[in-house]
Amino acid sequence: MASKLWYTKPATEWKNGLPIGTGRLAAMVLGGHNTERLALNHEWLWRGENRNRDTEYKADLLPHVRELLLAGDYAQGTLAGDEAFGSYGGMRQGNRVDPYQPAGDFRFELEHGEVRSYRQELDLSNGLVSITYEADGVRYRREYLAHIQENLLLVHITASRPFSGTFWLSRAEDERCFLRHEISNRLLAMDGQFEQGIAFRVEAQFYVTRGRVTAKGDALRVQNAHEILVAIDIGTSAKGDAPIHEIRAGGLSHTDWDELLADHTDDYQDMYGTVTLSVDVEEPDLPTDERLQAARQGADDPGLAVLYFDFGRYLMVASTIAGELPPNLQGKWNEDLDPPWQCDYHHDVNLQMNYWPAEAGGLEFATEQLFTHIERFVPHARKAAHDLYGCEGVWFPIQTDVWGRSTPESFGWAVWIGAAAWLAQHMWWHYEYEQDIEFLRERAYPFFKEVAAFYASYLIKDKQGTLQFVPSQSPENRFVGGHPDLPVTLGVSATMDVELAWDLLTHAIRASELLGVDARLRAKWQQILDHLPPLKIGKYGQLQEWNEDFEEVEPGHRHFSHLFALYPGDQLDPERTPELWQAARVSLERRLSHKGGHTGWSRSWTACFYARFGEPELAW
Repeated sequence: MASKLWYTKPATEWKNGLPIGTGRLAAMVLGGHNTERLALNHEWLWRGENRNRDTEYKADLLPHVRELLLAGDYAQGTLAGDEAFGSYGGMRQGNRVDPYQPAGDFRFELEHGEVRSYRQELDLSNGLVSITYEADGVRYRREYLAHIQENLLLVHITASRPFSGTFWLSRAEDERCFLRHEISNRLLAMDGQFEQGIAFRVEAQFYVTRGRVTAKGDALRVQNAHEILVAIDIGTSAKGDAPIHEIRAGGLSHTDWDELLADHTDDYQDMYGTVTLSVDVEEPDLPTDERLQAARQGADDPGLAVLYFDFGRYLMVASTIAGELPPNLQGKWNEDLDPPWQCDYHHDVNLQMNYWPAEAGGLEFATEQLFTHIERFVPHARKAAHDLYGCEGVWFPIQTDVWGRSTPESFGWAVWIGAAAWLAQHMWWHYEYEQDIEFLRERAYPFFKEVAAFYASYLIKDKQGTLQFVPSQSPENRFVGGHPDLPVTLGVSATMDVELAWDLLTHAIRASELLGVDARLRAKWQQILDHLPPLKIGKYGQLQEWNEDFEEVEPGHRHFSHLFALYPGDQLDPERTPELWQAARVSLERRLSHKGGHTGWSRSWTACFYARFGEPELAW
């Protein structure tokens, strides 16, 4: 079964292009007939205007917020909690998460007539994008590769006869980004500087066989070439050095295309090729977009799911293999100056969901970027825990960027304490799959202790001796009785907060046993576990999402936060907790009966739930 995405026409919009990436660099290939556009990205190219943002001391406001919520005044408690801990300046201040930015476009126009027999494909076995067609009786081949060893984006153009074209760099108009173009000695370069932010540089180095290269304004014109190879590199000042210092001096190590492709493929297969999924079905000989359309209309094409599986693996490799950062909301690909949700890191499911298939799917190499992301935040997360809640340990934000600043942003959504515990789950998984005791000792367990320290200082005991989470939210959801003008309701001991604490503390206890350390802490953590609020079953037979059996404002809400204990957690199972197991299923089916699971990621989570229930047809 060929593992390729292929099409008979170029992409008409950016999101339908073909992505390539090394992790550090990325490009979307649009595949135009005469004029090509490669939309370029660099993983560290975030505007940087808010890279030094900070928290203010607000912990003295916590008792008042708790008093309101514990008295059942959820509307005023939500408003007071958001004003205190929901973002810098409350309603008066916008979101300070820096948006992920495009580096610009590499464009070229080849000089030929009408295009025939066009085919564009992405070969998932090696990450090569190729475009072939005929024009004026000449066969053209354009190839695009994010080369792992070179850590460069490569463009390779050949034809059955000598050919000509014009090449240039550009970027969308941005009044707060200052650009300067440079052209010299078969080099195109573009420097950018964001107002009050970071700088960047794009370079395209040309290697032309038997052709003539001349400058034409801000472009290069290549005439009568037999072969053109372009190496694209990007540098940023995100780490304090001038962008040019990141750009590879001297360009490519050599220009033999076949050898470059072979070396890249060997490295790529070492990562991508660790798992193969094979299904013995006949694959329709249709372009990928036509297969998708047929599937939407009910066609039986199980091979499409295999292609989707392979494409997901490819995207993880292309987002991380030679990079330093985990994939963001759009991997490493973005063309917009103001992208949806800043193209940020959401810690309330999205980043974690990216990594659900990593350990089980033989992509454990990609988790290093996730763990360094977590560790980058720890120093400031300690300050945030102290400033916001007067707590020890660490507090992580619900959404953020690359700068390691644990600040609450996005007023109305941000008062949530569960992000660090959810991220910690991935460290435990890495230990479980790899059995790397040094990783557990040096990296995972110290983080578990930080998160456990936050819980130990945040939880408060009620009159019955139960430990309560106040304030608490079920991410991005609200119940009837909360503040009508705010998108999330704050309350007491939302089910997900209880489940996340259980998950973190059970892993911390087991880690301390494996390492033979911290017996006293272990006993303290067990005491916390023993006094967490019990999970409850509501009036519909559902697993309650909050401490009280509230009605939801949106019964078909996209999030299934309270089902964390079903998946990706493992607190629930049909033998140990049969009643809660069944209640979780009722919750899921109620949500779906109200048209829940309507977004792509939400539907994916639903499939995982049904897989956990052992229901293959419903998962499918």
